[in-house]
Amino acid sequence: MPAQLRVIRRRIRSVQSTKKITNAQELIAASRLVRAQQRVEQSRPYTNQLTTALSEIATTEGGLEHPLLERRAEVNAAAVVVLTSDRGFAGPHNANILRTAEELLARLRGDGIEPRMYVAGRKGVSYYRFRRRELTDSWTGVSDAPRYDDAREIADTVLNAFLEREVDEIFMIYADFVSAMVQRPRAVRVIPLVVEEGEERPPQPLPMYVFEPDVESVLSALLPRYVAARIFTAMLESAASEWSARRRAMSAATDNAEQLTEALTREYNQARQAAITQEIMEIVGGAEALQSGS
Repeated sequence: MPAQLRVIRRRIRSVQSTKKITNAQELIAASRLVRAQQRVEQSRPYTNQLTTALSEIATTEGGLEHPLLERRAEVNAAAVVVLTSDRGFAGPHNANILRTAEELLARLRGDGIEPRMYVAGRKGVSYYRFRRRELTDSWTGVSDAPRYDDAREIADTVLNAFLEREVDEIFMIYADFVSAMVQRPRAVRVIPLVVEEGEERPPQPLPMYVFEPDVESVLSALLPRYVAARIFTAMLESAASEWSARRRAMSAATDNAEQLTEALTREYNQARQAAITQEIMEIVGGAEALQSGS
């Protein structure tokens, strides 16, 4: 019985240590989430306005030609940018993104389009390398606190592949941060430029744009920034989603550890009471034996 009590005590101490770790991780994630959410809210207006302006220019300016606006008659390959996290303990965050990526890859292959994988985040890189999937390029160490330079490097890589006609479309998969409780994986097409489905705006007069020196020069400067801005905002959305998912996962783990500690404590008390009862019975039995012997 003492051996059983020692085992239970060790389990209680182990669970309590785990609870301290998960509770600390929850507090860290909660504090990081606030900052990540602020960065998302700050980046959205610029990216949305830039997307709207370029989409309207592309659809209203007649005879407009630019390599990044080209809709190729035959689509043979597509770049697929997958944004995952570098660390785990984030619940279903990465699994949802990778499942959405697999659905997009299956659809592209079904249409006869070869996907070229560009993956950011150690979890995504490990996922595809474990399955022996070829990665055209990959980046790690960019998910916790994304920088614009990281997004620009990814954008330059996929844009060069598009301009060199290695790919004919560019897709991006990330976790859309809706709220602290809701995050949704999304797959969007970045190039060719289109107005995304589901983004409905009230009818309003189309703005008048004046281009200096000319529309082609303006688009040549803006379109690469547009792609980098879209990727940067998606990275910020994914970062906020990751911290939110990690906070919930660590909160659930802390609650489970507390419940397990209570259950083990009850088991320990019951075993201790049983041991005490057995010792009393042995003492009583010994006393009775002595009395009967005398």
